[in-house]
Amino acid sequence: MTVGVCRIRLRLAENHSLKGKRQVVKSIVSQVSNRFNVSVAEVEDQDLWQIATIAVACVSNDASVVNEVMSRVVNFISQGRWDVELLDYETELLPVS
Repeated sequence: MTVGVCRIRLRLAENHSLKGKRQVVKSIVSQVSNRFNVSVAEVEDQDLWQIATIAVACVSNDASVVNEVMSRVVNFISQGRWDVELLDYETELLPVS
């Protein structure tokens, strides 16, 4: 079994309040969770209104499946209709026995 964790850092350049940030992050979290059947949450930078850090987790018996899902999630977010800039992401695959 393999657990994949992806940390994605985003810039919301056109955002000017925490309320606006919450709306964008909630939309991203909801759509990613529903589309890819993964767990998603905002994990850092909750008090910054132009930076958002979200984490995505996925579990599978095959590491290549986990890696593919994480790649598709990152592409979905970066090419989405939200006004966000993908600053950085890192993916970690953890084998669990």
